[in-house]
Amino acid sequence: MASNPLAPSAALVASVKQSAAQPALYDTAAIQKLDSAHYLHPFTDFQDLNAKGARVMVRGDGIYLWDSQGKKLLDGMSGLWCVNVGYGRTSISEAVYRQMETLPFYNSFFNTTNVPAVLLAAKLVALAPPQFNHVFFTGSGSEANDTNLRMVRRYWDLLGQPERHTVISRHNSYHGSTVAGASLGGMDGMHAQGGLPIPGIVHIGQPNYFEGGKGMTEDAFGLLAASWLEQKILEVGADKVAAFIGEPVQGAGGVLIPPATYWPEIQRICDKYGILLIADEVICGFGRLGKWFASELFGIKPDLITFAKGVTSGYIPLGGVLVGDRVADVLIAKGGDFNHGFTYSGHPVACAAALENIRILEDEKLVQKVFDDTGPYLKERFATLGTHPLVGFADSCGFVAGLNLVRKKAAEAHDCELFDAGQGVGMICRGYMFGNGMIMRAVGDRMIIAPPLVMSRAQIDEMIALIRDCLDQTYADLQARGWV
Repeated sequence: MASNPLAPSAALVASVKQSAAQPALYDTAAIQKLDSAHYLHPFTDFQDLNAKGARVMVRGDGIYLWDSQGKKLLDGMSGLWCVNVGYGRTSISEAVYRQMETLPFYNSFFNTTNVPAVLLAAKLVALAPPQFNHVFFTGSGSEANDTNLRMVRRYWDLLGQPERHTVISRHNSYHGSTVAGASLGGMDGMHAQGGLPIPGIVHIGQPNYFEGGKGMTEDAFGLLAASWLEQKILEVGADKVAAFIGEPVQGAGGVLIPPATYWPEIQRICDKYGILLIADEVICGFGRLGKWFASELFGIKPDLITFAKGVTSGYIPLGGVLVGDRVADVLIAKGGDFNHGFTYSGHPVACAAALENIRILEDEKLVQKVFDDTGPYLKERFATLGTHPLVGFADSCGFVAGLNLVRKKAAEAHDCELFDAGQGVGMICRGYMFGNGMIMRAVGDRMIIAPPLVMSRAQIDEMIALIRDCLDQTYADLQARGWV
């Protein structure tokens, strides 16, 4: 049999090990070579990444990461919105090990359950708003939103209204990258690949005050943005709409914090037309905004809540759907199989990790701390970045925050002069962030953070100082280019 020309040589594989002279360091070039040869990364231009080589992360502790060359970075993104309790939590590792030694896996099909899944379901119900008494487990947020689509359509079928299959979402929202998740999301770049969205999913505008609220108060704009839902319901036909799905705060879309009037009006419209309300809290849940679930913060009563990420602080993959009584009662009372699920639904090891993660959140009072102390402090300190000549608008909510980079500031944020989209100023700024030990994400020309919930006030100060230094360096670079 012919050998695979791309197969790594034994010498190359052997070179991917820690340095004997400096145990904290690795042979980065060897790892990058293997990575380029074999690992296709998510949301990546493979050719571009192979040309420059991947950044290799090897260790985490608290709010910090170290790469394979020993560089220390402050993780302003909690991994990918998920490491809420910080890195290096030995008790989660121990809980995982104990469960692996006891029962590493068994499925939840065929009338079978396992103890960690049962205990976690009960714990989540105890933490959730009162209308929730049931949980459906998945392996990720994407799978959970696939579940939502299947579940709301099954709900209306059981009620004898099979024509109610359309789900309304928002442009620039993110609900995962599976076919259904990407369709529910409103990312144009994702829809352009693979003929998405699938039928039965439509989108309305997002509540982006900086983008669309010129000449209006935030409250007025919030009501206007919510009214787009009612317009779409009437356009599609109220008897054909199954549900509306939205992130309480849009995360991957740029940390877009809606005006206070937005969500109560969305709730009123859903109630008026009897459609289900789905809150995608994959990012916002488990203390990120200072409440166990952001629905409580925004005063809404969803029928379904999508969760993942923070439920295990990313230590082990786990997702799911909190299923409200309105939906669960119908699924149970009407009988018949719900023909949907996953091999790893209610995985005992993942559920054990989640139970220990939640214990940490409770015992260290991290959710309350974000609400009462560090969240307000982050808001105060992050707002000071709004004085920078490169920043036109800065806002935050709990432990998410974002700022808009602008060519020229103005007294009114909506009047700021923006950069051309093709200039890639956000990515230039992101480069300075990484180069100076600060992980901050760029969404276009909006720079965003979602730091671990364990961050102290002193560490918030450290982070803000790093961000300001990097903004200074970005501004100097843009001046040299003649762009500002």
